Amino acid sequence: MAVEIKLPVLGEGVDSGTVAGVLAAVGDSVEADAPLIELETDKAVIEVPATEAGVIASLPVHAGDTVEVGQVIATIEPGSEPARPSSAPAGEAAAEPPTSAPAAEPPAAVPPAVATAPQTPVSAAPGPPVAPAPFAHAPSAHAPSAHSQADEFNLPEWPIPATPNTRRFARELGVDITSVQGTGNGGRILSGDVVRTARSLLESAAAGGGGAPVPPPLPDFSRWGEVEREPMSGIRRTTAVHLSTSWTTIPHVTQHDDADVTDLEQLRKRFAPRVQEAGGKLTMTAIAVRVVASALRVFPRFASSVDMASREVILKRYTHVGVAVDTDRGLLVPVIRDADRKNVTELSVEIGEVAARARAGKLALEEMQGGCFTITNLGGLGGTSFTPIVNHPEVAILGMSRSRVTPVHRDGGFEPRLLLPLSLSYDHRAIDGAHAVRFLRWIVEALENPFLLSLEG
Repeated sequence: MAVEIKLPVLGEGVDSGTVAGVLAAVGDSVEADAPLIELETDKAVIEVPATEAGVIASLPVHAGDTVEVGQVIATIEPGSEPARPSSAPAGEAAAEPPTSAPAAEPPAAVPPAVATAPQTPVSAAPGPPVAPAPFAHAPSAHAPSAHSQADEFNLPEWPIPATPNTRRFARELGVDITSVQGTGNGGRILSGDVVRTARSLLESAAAGGGGAPVPPPLPDFSRWGEVEREPMSGIRRTTAVHLSTSWTTIPHVTQHDDADVTDLEQLRKRFAPRVQEAGGKLTMTAIAVRVVASALRVFPRFASSVDMASREVILKRYTHVGVAVDTDRGLLVPVIRDADRKNVTELSVEIGEVAARARAGKLALEEMQGGCFTITNLGGLGGTSFTPIVNHPEVAILGMSRSRVTPVHRDGGFEPRLLLPLSLSYDHRAIDGAHAVRFLRWIVEALENPFLLSLEG
């Protein structure tokens, strides 16, 4: 009897993905845990494996398809006879879709609910999937009555139907979760609902003068020559919304300085082989993570977040540092946990591992959450300075550019020194300019005099 392989739960708040690639074909013999498809979510590309060993009888998904959790992505005939699909069972393979079609029906009921929930929640889907009135918390016909009843009888408000991960995602985008209209089963709020609400808020703010003016419609560029439209990947779309939120909600200020890393570079080259033996690569990024982790303990406000709803600054008692990684799918920021408790060798190994997973699309969503501060290094590409955008809901980010040899006046004469340009962008709501200068100068002095880490770090 054929076994249906369904898309498993991908993580809290992740309910669907786009098929980035199909790794098997009908008739293939596969082992349990062998990858069947590559699935791209908002943050990463993951492989979905077979749960049974056998021969693939059907594979109803294709590259570019959007699939939901619980949807059938393949059917497998248990056993390991590769000739089976090419002989008599070919008829069975043809007869397989009718038996598996009803099984695919429950997940197929999700899109109609998504499409019709905002307009006609009562008729969106028959039976239990219909969202009951109490959960229609966003602006709708049911929300006022639910809240008015709670107020009138002094009852607690209805819980928001969203996973903790979706709530955290909303907070990171600066979206009030109670203002989001859920389109999932039973009115559940999905991560896509949060993104749509964030985009709507940005457009409304811009139209009302609260941000940049809404740009006019684009002209027809094909009038002047051949054009090609390239759809944004899920990662690129999420990055666009996230950075737009950061830029429009955070009053940015950027402070620049140079660190004389002449002596540090000699030490880096000297000890690089030792770190390589441990499985890592001793880079200026790894050293900067260690320095910044120490700086955050001396200046804890730079590891905070601003909560404008409660008019509070949230100070974090942990030190998780994000490291921006450039990938062919867009910019990803894996987070190094407890960076202040790890030495440079340990950080070098871990940064190399997470960067490799990021470029291969193997990062888990949890690995990109919970950061206190972000470091982005463009020195390998070039440039003298830049103004990085703060990674909301953090309040600061450190940018590193390419080191350059510059004549510096020392002891009555000029001598060539290696200078590392640093750019610190920060949220002026939480950090004053003088505080930012002190923080950046501390980092500069720590890079120039590593012994400072032993004194104050």
